[in-house]
Amino acid sequence: MSTDIMRDRNFCLSILQEYTKSDSLLKHAYAVESCVKSYAEKFGEDVEYWSCVALLHDFDYEMFPTAEEHPYKGSEILKEKGFNEEFRNTIMSHADYTGIVRDTLLKKTLFACDELAGFITAVTYVRPSRSIEEVEVKSVIKKMKDKAFARAVNREDITKGAEALGVSLEEHIGFCISAMKNSKDLLGL
Repeated sequence: MSTDIMRDRNFCLSILQEYTKSDSLLKHAYAVESCVKSYAEKFGEDVEYWSCVALLHDFDYEMFPTAEEHPYKGSEILKEKGFNEEFRNTIMSHADYTGIVRDTLLKKTLFACDELAGFITAVTYVRPSRSIEEVEVKSVIKKMKDKAFARAVNREDITKGAEALGVSLEEHIGFCISAMKNSKDLLGL
């Protein structure tokens, strides 16, 4: 297969939708994609490629939610569909337990955006309007300190992600809020 599949959003979207039926997981994929895509634009990187990696980072999670299976099963599926090792390793790197070193800007960006996109979504849902337009950096920081709020989100990963990108936590949060605002209709926010 040609390498174009790794830049073909419609093809990647069809894979995502084949394996992911949950609306919240689909929206998570779109949220991470919006953040990663915005970073690709900022860094002058391959926007289509970065978007497709982000879109597919959790595509196998609904069917294979355990650490023993996710993202390993997804990597096998993508290999069968013709995705190269670099693409698959980048997706694998978003989970600490895979042991894949985050040695590229894309790997660092995917990791940095994954937990944060989910957290920003959770913060949006507790706003009176449920609109991302009301979400501010300070409210995200405040909610990060509340361990009972969105307890499944790993705050340390959010902090480590910003550090890996060489930006302050506040800057990273603000950047991702802005990226998600640009996709608010797709995200339902």
